Amino acid sequence: MQSVKKVVLAYSGGLDTSVILKWLMETYGCEVITVTADLGQPEDLSGVEAKALATGASKAHVLDLREEMARDFVFPMLRGAARYEGRYLLGTSIARPLIAKALVDVARKEGADAVAHGATGKGNDQVRFELSVSALAPDLKVIAPWREWDLMSRTALTSFAEKHGIAISSEAKRYSMDANMLHTSFEGSELEDPDTPPDAACHQRCTPVEQAPEQPEILKVEFERGNPVAVNGQRLSPASVISTLSTIAGRHGIGRDDMVENRFVGMKCRGVYENPAGTLLFALHRDLEGICMDREVLAIRDMLAVQYSRSVYNGFWYSPEREALQAFMDKSQEGVTGTVTAKLYKGGVWPLARTSPHSLFSEDLATFEGGDYDHRDAAGFIRLNSLRLRLYAAVRQALSR
Repeated sequence: MQSVKKVVLAYSGGLDTSVILKWLMETYGCEVITVTADLGQPEDLSGVEAKALATGASKAHVLDLREEMARDFVFPMLRGAARYEGRYLLGTSIARPLIAKALVDVARKEGADAVAHGATGKGNDQVRFELSVSALAPDLKVIAPWREWDLMSRTALTSFAEKHGIAISSEAKRYSMDANMLHTSFEGSELEDPDTPPDAACHQRCTPVEQAPEQPEILKVEFERGNPVAVNGQRLSPASVISTLSTIAGRHGIGRDDMVENRFVGMKCRGVYENPAGTLLFALHRDLEGICMDREVLAIRDMLAVQYSRSVYNGFWYSPEREALQAFMDKSQEGVTGTVTAKLYKGGVWPLARTSPHSLFSEDLATFEGGDYDHRDAAGFIRLNSLRLRLYAAVRQALSR
């Protein structure tokens, strides 16, 4: 075992991280300080500090990171039009570099020489945590108990907890879940079979479409430089924008996705994701870009968005390539300011109107009622663009003789 004296543990208060806390103390003979990140998840965090201390932590930090997450992580990702494999809005992925940053910050403050996390050796989160720590504090050791211990089942974890007097919930967990202000993910149980429909139990944020309101709702969202800043005329903080839109969109069944994705570690996995605010914002932001962004800039941004999304998903938030991509994304958003009006109904988002002080739309050019456009100019445009096609056709004809 590595020699460590003080470890900062990412702690949720659940079975896994409670066992990890005690296991670290026994295995490494070290002091353990816990960090619990309040990311707007629906869980009640009021008792997590007391539980950590009762389990043996020397200190327990509960950090309110909601505004930081929205402002410095979710909004930059929105400006980058990030959507992994064309579907997944990266709700879990984007939280990991922030949690890693919090671990590093507390480790520096407390003089710790290691950090620890509860991610398993099968998933993406271990990669995201450890790549982030490597970028922010390469001198810190990282301990991943799931890659070291022999407690490889819930039965073994429960037995360890009972032996050490760790209070655990008797309620059986049907799914492996992750939640924050933006999304909830569900994995495991019947979802491990891609051919089995998800059970109704994996609904948390999104009303089933069949039960959504029978009347549509009209909504207005205002953006500044690609960031949502107001809902229905009310200016809100970044975290409040997300929580407000999550409630509204979720009520209408917006934001569920059932998909099989490719994990960075090499396997395919199936998950159900609920991301009502992210789904709504992605659609409205994209609609506003239609009148604000230059055609070629938009095309380049969309190409780069694929690499940007992979960087976020794979854990390279603190990488030179993600930072360089972010600079382009932010530059492309300088004119994306305005308001989009949309209709929400039965799981769908339909933009109805959009306006912007930086609009590139010219009614005088687009109108069917004349305007400042000479139709005869199109003949030369077409003739020049068809030049290479006519040359290519001539060569093909010659070869076919």
